[in-house]
Amino acid sequence: QVQLVESGGGLVQAGGSLRLSCAASGRTFGSYTMGWFRQAAGKEREFVAAASWSTGSTNAADSVKGRFTISRDNAGNTVYLQMNSLEPEDTAVYYCAASAQYLTMVVRRTADYWGKGTLVTVSS
Repeated sequence: QVQLVESGGGLVQAGGSLRLSCAASGRTFGSYTMGWFRQAAGKEREFVAAASWSTGSTNAADSVKGRFTISRDNAGNTVYLQMNSLEPEDTAVYYCAASAQYLTMVVRRTADYWGKGTLVTVSS
C-alpha cells in the first residue's frame, strides 16, 4: 500500500522558514516525480513544486520561486520542501504528491498518489 506521510508543518512568523518532509513507502519511488501542492482555506488546490530525479527536471510555481526549494534524498523515498521568507499568503495545507509522469504533475497539475497534508500557518 502506497503511503505519503508529510511532517514539518506548524506556525511561523512572516519572514521565517519551515522545512517540510514527505516519507514515501509502499513502492519504489526512485523513478517517480515527487512534489508539493497546497490548498488554502476557501481556495482550490495549487501546484507548488516538483522534481524528477531520473531526468533532473524541476519546476516551481512563480509565487514561490526564489523562496522555496524542493529536494530529495538519494534513495528517492523522502522529499523535502525548504520554505524561506514565508508570507501570510503561504498559509495552507501542504500535500505531498507522487506521479509516474513528470508532465502529469507539472502540466496537468495532478498526481497519482497523495499524502494527507500538513498545515502551515504564517502569521503577520
